[in-house]
Amino acid sequence: MQPVRVLSIAGSDSGGGAGIQADIKTITMMGGHAMTAITALTAQNSQGVAAVTSTDPDMVAAQIDAVVNDFGVDAIKIGMLGSAAIAEVVADRLEKLPKVPVVFDPVMVATSGGALADDATIAAFGQLMALASLTTPNLPELDALGGEAELVKRDLTLLIKGGHDGAEEVTDRLVNREGEIARWSDPRIDTLHSHGTGCTLSSAIAVGLGQGLDLQAAITQARDFVRLALRSAPDLVPSNGPMGHPMMRNDAVMPGPLFNQVTLDCTDFDASIAFYTRLGLTLIVYDPDEAPLYARFEASNGATLSLHEADSVTSSASIYFEFPDVDKAVDKLRNNGWIFDGSPEDKSWNWCEAWTTDPSGHRICIYHAGEDRRYPPWRI
Repeated sequence: MQPVRVLSIAGSDSGGGAGIQADIKTITMMGGHAMTAITALTAQNSQGVAAVTSTDPDMVAAQIDAVVNDFGVDAIKIGMLGSAAIAEVVADRLEKLPKVPVVFDPVMVATSGGALADDATIAAFGQLMALASLTTPNLPELDALGGEAELVKRDLTLLIKGGHDGAEEVTDRLVNREGEIARWSDPRIDTLHSHGTGCTLSSAIAVGLGQGLDLQAAITQARDFVRLALRSAPDLVPSNGPMGHPMMRNDAVMPGPLFNQVTLDCTDFDASIAFYTRLGLTLIVYDPDEAPLYARFEASNGATLSLHEADSVTSSASIYFEFPDVDKAVDKLRNNGWIFDGSPEDKSWNWCEAWTTDPSGHRICIYHAGEDRRYPPWRI
């Protein structure tokens, strides 16, 4: 498939955790082609921002024109802008691309605390918010922009990120002039390394919109990506380090169907575990006291192989395919004559799944697991 073309208009983070660097990694891992217009250079690391140099506004415009006029663009993400003059140039270019979805992350302060926008730049955000499909302020940014009530009066659509409220549940709210459209709540992930979450979320939403998802679906997919990247964060520095974009399984949030797992019957468990361990798979689930015995291996790309204890081995196997929307997938297959055991069912391990059988008698599971696809409760 041709990758969606996503243009990130943002500043460079020399530490690689946020800004253009986070956007490129996010867009790439989600199957897109990342293009850039760099608005500023920052000298920063996990401890703070040491220096900022804004790009000449004409150069920002030239970067945008160069890629849009050659490659084309399916979606745009805007992050750090560097100056009010750059904000005006970007707004001018957006007015010439009215059908392209735009996600605006109104960056003002780096995670480490360094200021990334002065008062004049923040004042210029209004024009960009009016042109954006979605603006994604965190709570301090929302206050600096005038508050929810004032912004929705201007017919803006906002994803208000609740991570700064300190609650155990992180709640993000999608709102517009009509009120709250949707909300997402998940347990806070306890990590010292969350640098670049806002950049990652906004660029991930842009990818989804470029892929043709509706706004709520794009946000859901993006939030899954951010949470998986947080869980995968490497310990490169003591705190405020980058998330684990490169550690993400490539199929984490890709459109389905995705081949994920095969489950096999086996009679000699010790021999089977030894065989697949020597093959190079990683044993991730096994309790020798469980009855019947069950083991699960993971390959380097994230696909899994499960073994079930059985009195005899048959020729049939159980094969798992993940879909972004199980209900939609099952309805479509039923309309084509497939027979399922029942309707999609939410399981205690946080998967939603439905079962059918292929023409040769192999059991087929159509499922979705979201964040729990890689970090189910039995692994945490």
